[in-house]
Amino acid sequence: MENKHFKPVNDLLFLVVVTITVLSGCSNNKAGDNAANAETAILLQRFDSLDFDIYSHQKWDSLQLSHAENILVHYPDGSTTKGLHDHIEQLKPMFVFAPDTKITEHPVKFGTNGWTSVIGIMEGTFTQPMPIGNGKTIPPTGKKFRLEMNTVANWKNGKMIEEYLFWDNQSFMKQIGLAQ
Repeated sequence: MENKHFKPVNDLLFLVVVTITVLSGCSNNKAGDNAANAETAILLQRFDSLDFDIYSHQKWDSLQLSHAENILVHYPDGSTTKGLHDHIEQLKPMFVFAPDTKITEHPVKFGTNGWTSVIGIMEGTFTQPMPIGNGKTIPPTGKKFRLEMNTVANWKNGKMIEEYLFWDNQSFMKQIGLAQ
């Protein structure tokens, strides 16, 4: 036989248990979100240091602070490098013909779950001969460039394990006077 006096108490107890469960679940998610946001903030800060200091000042030995030894990098022309040494060798030629190259700002940056995306502004001046292979060079034009680029990076244990670099090579060539 069912006791009708306990029915409202049982319903109320059920409602309280469900509410506590839902609220504790929400607070646990918030704690997880805060931890993820803190990790993303650290990665984005590391990326700022990478671009504004390490890349812009060619501190190649310090690239290991933000890049895994076996990093896979995808470039705008479709080529890739595997390993930190090869990535650094791919970065160096820009500074041969435009030694003042630097990243000046990151107007947009965000990330989630170990991924970051950063828009950077790269500036420099074509003031030195540009090597094109077989001992040949293109004479400097003295023209400045200001190039928007985007880096999408996958991070593990605080270091990039994969990096996608995007910029408009045609715009770059036009700005330095090598294309129309």
